[in-house]
Amino acid sequence: MERAKVGNPIEKDKLKKDPTSAFLDVYEFAKAIRAGTLDWEDVEKADMDSRLKWVGLLHRRKRTPGSFMMRLRTPNGIVTSDLMRLYAESVEMYGPDFGVVDITTRQNIQLRGITLAEADVVIDKLHALNQTSYHSALDNVRNMVGSPLAGIDDQELVDTRAICNALNDLISLNRETGERGNPVWCNLPRKFNIAVSGSRDDFAHTHINDIGFVPTKHATTGEMGFNVVFGGYISIKRVAESVPIDLWIPADVNSAYALSEAVLRIFRDEGFRGDRQKARLMWLIEAKGFPEFREQLVAEIDSYGRGVKTDVAQPADSTPFTRRELLGVHQQKQEGMYRVGVHVPTGRLHPESCRELADLADKYSAGEVRLTVEQNVILPNVHESKLDALYAEPALAEGKHLSVTPGNIRGNTVSCTGSQFCGLALIETKANADMLTRKLDELLDVPRPLRIHFTGCPNSCGQAQAADIGIMGAPAKKLDPETGKKKAVPGCNIFVGGRIGEDAHLALEPFKKNIPLEEETLIPELVEIITSQFGGKLKVASEEA
Repeated sequence: MERAKVGNPIEKDKLKKDPTSAFLDVYEFAKAIRAGTLDWEDVEKADMDSRLKWVGLLHRRKRTPGSFMMRLRTPNGIVTSDLMRLYAESVEMYGPDFGVVDITTRQNIQLRGITLAEADVVIDKLHALNQTSYHSALDNVRNMVGSPLAGIDDQELVDTRAICNALNDLISLNRETGERGNPVWCNLPRKFNIAVSGSRDDFAHTHINDIGFVPTKHATTGEMGFNVVFGGYISIKRVAESVPIDLWIPADVNSAYALSEAVLRIFRDEGFRGDRQKARLMWLIEAKGFPEFREQLVAEIDSYGRGVKTDVAQPADSTPFTRRELLGVHQQKQEGMYRVGVHVPTGRLHPESCRELADLADKYSAGEVRLTVEQNVILPNVHESKLDALYAEPALAEGKHLSVTPGNIRGNTVSCTGSQFCGLALIETKANADMLTRKLDELLDVPRPLRIHFTGCPNSCGQAQAADIGIMGAPAKKLDPETGKKKAVPGCNIFVGGRIGEDAHLALEPFKKNIPLEEETLIPELVEIITSQFGGKLKVASEEA
């Protein structure tokens, strides 16, 4: 409390009014607006723009005043066909330009266009289907990322589903009431990310999370566990890869739960509440010192008396391994069953495509849809006998929004929201990403899937530093032929060489800076990078008969 009193403006807003009041306020505001006794513009600005984030409502005052992006919680990225249809229903009334659904880089869902008058209705319908939007924004623990192949992978080391669900309940479930909305972890100094990896592929991207659980077998006992890494994040102030602190725990729910609770207790009560750019876990760890943080963390875990074993970090498996692909058709560990990765361009879904995915899931994957951090989906447990019928589905036909066989470039494109909805973005990302990568696929053959990430600003929600090629919104100038002077135009910085998987690495410095975003300038720059750095070859134009 004392640190918050002299903290940043967000901390002072939290002191002025408990942000957990949003759990009830959202219902009161919606009821009053529907009754005509309140207008959204009459709601206190701190409620609209800050406290309502505790129920997952992010007001986009600059771009779409009066409407919200509603961020959900989707542990391990698993949803159902019923949920997909609810997403479509929830946004459809807001029209094709505003009522859209986005898959995020945390295996999550964001609903766009939601108004305060309808927010409580959407929340209740989500809760009826065992999903919530609570605790999904601002100073809360974000969505629990796990393996999209959990339970179906022949190379799986840990099934991440139970751990992700338990950690989701730790954060968002009130133990006393049994309802969503847990005041215990509602007042962190800053946002907090957790990822649980299930295989050597590290589909969860543990290197850019505050807690990253990396599956590793104990060298002496053979017990499967986690080497745990800490403090990874990407922001406008700093880009930091997760760091090891020489710590291993067993790969079970009890151990992962206790460790997460212990880290959160330390972070909540001791984390910095002044400069918000220094209020992330990494800064606290560095201030304490890595050995000192490890000692405090182990003591905290032991104090819970839950029998959790801790040990020094165990040696990683050093046998050759190649990270696998998630798009396309791949055999599962279950005989005769396949997973089918479906491309969703830039993660953007409209009501029609949500319903198409729901129908496909009902017909082929027992109503289950899995989201990936690459903003695509997987239909699991498709029987071999149904593959041909799935390929022939109209929803997956050439020219449709969804595809099983996208190009090596377009199929691996990631994009943040961009300036269409986000007031921080310097450029429009999703439309540009889709247009530019379509063009690159037409021009080039590349020997492997090429990951291009678009992000609108240095906050890098699109994770440009983790990509093969990252495109980040930035100032640029171009010569105006009419005046002979350079004028400001939408531009970007280009990052090259980010890696994911076991050998993860972030590209910290731009490869090129201040490049105009327009196609005639950016496409040649990207073609040169792809051909010189990634083995791309220009396609030979076919001769006309």
